[in-house]
Amino acid sequence: MAQYTTEVLPVRREDIVFAPGAALPTIDPATETAKNLQRAVDLILDGSAPLAVPTETVYGLGASALSTDAVRQIFRVKNRPSDNPLIVHVSSAQQIRDVLRLDVPAIYEPVLAALWPGPLTIIVPLPADPADVVVSPACTPGQNTVGVRMPSDVVARAVIALSNTPIAAPSANASTRPSCTTAGHVLHDHDGRIPLILDGGPCTVGVESTVLDGTVSPPVVLRPGGVSVEQIRAVGGPAWRDVVVARKTEAGKNEAVRTPGMKYRHYSPTARVVLFVGEPAGADGGAAVVGRYLDSLPAGARKIGLLTSATFDYALWPPAARDRITWPEELGRTGADISRNLFAKLREIDERGADVILVEGVGDEAEGLAIMNRLRKAASEIFEAGTHTVKAA
Repeated sequence: MAQYTTEVLPVRREDIVFAPGAALPTIDPATETAKNLQRAVDLILDGSAPLAVPTETVYGLGASALSTDAVRQIFRVKNRPSDNPLIVHVSSAQQIRDVLRLDVPAIYEPVLAALWPGPLTIIVPLPADPADVVVSPACTPGQNTVGVRMPSDVVARAVIALSNTPIAAPSANASTRPSCTTAGHVLHDHDGRIPLILDGGPCTVGVESTVLDGTVSPPVVLRPGGVSVEQIRAVGGPAWRDVVVARKTEAGKNEAVRTPGMKYRHYSPTARVVLFVGEPAGADGGAAVVGRYLDSLPAGARKIGLLTSATFDYALWPPAARDRITWPEELGRTGADISRNLFAKLREIDERGADVILVEGVGDEAEGLAIMNRLRKAASEIFEAGTHTVKAA
């Protein structure tokens, strides 16, 4: 694999304006943002290597979705399994029609009118005639559909629009690691492995997009994400009132890999992640619940991180219990805050050298469905409703 001196180039979102209905953004060409965006566009068109771009969800590792050589480089850089499909990102509905040559099923119209651009991916059928398919088959291994998304982040949209090239852009983390929500996270995982990172600051959503499949009946949420099931039902009309959420089969062994995040281990720090779900905090703010687990740890596991959310309250812990936690941190009290902070906090404590990261889970409503989807995939052990599950390595 080629080695690079990875450049981190700043871009300011306020320098980029997409007028309503405009295919191209307005950017002052004298700004540093314009110059750095052009560097990214040139790299997309050149196809020699992927680059990292910010979106509202997480940072993506992007390359032209029309070039198999370019897409294969994404898999190499991430060390991603080749049967794990990639989402194709566009800057406009016109690009879907004119560049990708795809027809979006009518069932999506009310949902897209309300929620695009945004953290939502839709599953779209590929043309029946292989000669009409322009999306690289490396994006859709063994599939007759492709996931398509229009990000709301103006940096990502600008790169796509200015290059007039839909880009395949999975999360920019190394495969299986927590997703990247800052340019620094990307640099940590891929310094020397990619030539360019556009730094647009922290991502505002913090988890990947929701993936919807409207090609089946009833329609299905294949992956919960930045748009909640409640939002989809509220705006989708009659066709979406019975939308269901895909559930993981035993160890993922029987799942069709129709979209990223369905089959393989994801979001896992080096440290062991232990998830507590629905465990009553009690008057001591969860100290006794966590303490019972810590009592079972081997003597060598001394560096302990703690991520609390809705009910665990470290401030209520007695001093002896506090002394057992090396790094106590709050994820937040609202679903939006927890979603935004989740990957960053996991990475922060992991990079400090934690042996174990203890995480308080949340309910499955609204943003909680996506949060718990990521945490269940990241966790090595789960305490839930009086049960203790240890996942195979």
